[in-house]
Amino acid sequence: MTQLVEARMDHFDEICGIDQEVIGDFSRREYLRTAINEKRCIIQQSGKAIAGFLIFTNDFFDNSFISLVIVKPSERRKGIATALLDFYVEMSTTPKIFSSTNQSNTSMHKVFETAGFIKSGFIENLDEGDSEIIYVKLKQ
Repeated sequence: MTQLVEARMDHFDEICGIDQEVIGDFSRREYLRTAINEKRCIIQQSGKAIAGFLIFTNDFFDNSFISLVIVKPSERRKGIATALLDFYVEMSTTPKIFSSTNQSNTSMHKVFETAGFIKSGFIENLDEGDSEIIYVKLKQ
């Protein structure tokens, strides 16, 4: 059975393991710990295993911002990222939900488009030579 739930500290090691598998190191451990403690992390569980997670904030110019969506490599292309986005959009308390991805991340652009996000702008100079594309979803 698949379910989307708020992450708890007993999920921390597994979340860190997935993050390390994706980015190659444990550099975001404290960031992940803080998000879980502040109840800003949602996971998708399939049975007892975590397939992916989403981190958000609610302080992006008084709007929601999805700062991170990570799906375990073995679980990709199964709709997990889209399900996480849809779930967060439903629970968000702001009428606009923003997120972003590098221009080079074609997979994430497709996920945003599938989830009904639209391009809203870009930021230069975060990653040299790879613009950050901003997306927004307007709640109905």
